[in-house]
Amino acid sequence: MTEQTGDRRSRRSRKLLKQGLLELLREKRFANISVRDITERMDLNRGTFYLHYPDTTALMRSVEEDILGEVRQLVDAHLQESVENGTLRPVFEPVLEYVVANRETCAALFDNNSSSYLLEQMQKLIGDYGTDLLQAFYHTEDPERYAYFLSFISYGLAGLMKEWFDRGMVLPKETLADTAEHLVTSAAQAMLG
Repeated sequence: MTEQTGDRRSRRSRKLLKQGLLELLREKRFANISVRDITERMDLNRGTFYLHYPDTTALMRSVEEDILGEVRQLVDAHLQESVENGTLRPVFEPVLEYVVANRETCAALFDNNSSSYLLEQMQKLIGDYGTDLLQAFYHTEDPERYAYFLSFISYGLAGLMKEWFDRGMVLPKETLADTAEHLVTSAAQAMLG
C-alpha cells in the first residue's frame, strides 16, 4: 500500500467518524454518545476510531476546529473590505451565509456543546480580529478599553448567534446582520467614539 493510499484512507475514516458524530448529535446529547455508537453508525471498526482520536471529546474538538478554520478563512477573505468600508457587514454576512449553509451541523454543535468550547473559540476569534478593526475604525490606543469592548462584543455576538439557533433561525439573516451591526456600532460609539 502506498503512503498516498494510506493518507486517502485516513482522510476518509476521519470524515466518516465526524459524519457519524454529527448524525448522532442530531439524535442525542453528546454526553450520551459513545465510540461504539459512532463506529456502529458508520460501520467502522473501533480500532479505526482509536487510530485517529483518543476519545469522543477529541473527535468533537476536531469537528469544531474544522468549522472554526472555515470561519477564519471567511473572515480573512473579507477583513480588508470591512476595514475599507468601516463596517462589520462584509465579514459578518459571509459568516452568516456559512452558518445557514451548514445549519444542521452548527445547530447540533451549539446545542450539544456542554463544555462551551465552540462558543469560547468564537469569542476568541472575535477578539483576535476585533483589535485590528477597532484600531482601523476608531484610531484609539487604549488597550484596556479595547479589551473590555471586545469582551462585551464577543459575548454579545456569540449570544446573538446562539439565540438565533435556539429560536430556529426564523429571524431573516439580513435582519440579524442589521441588528448585530447596530449593536456593535452603538456600543463602539458609546465606549470608544
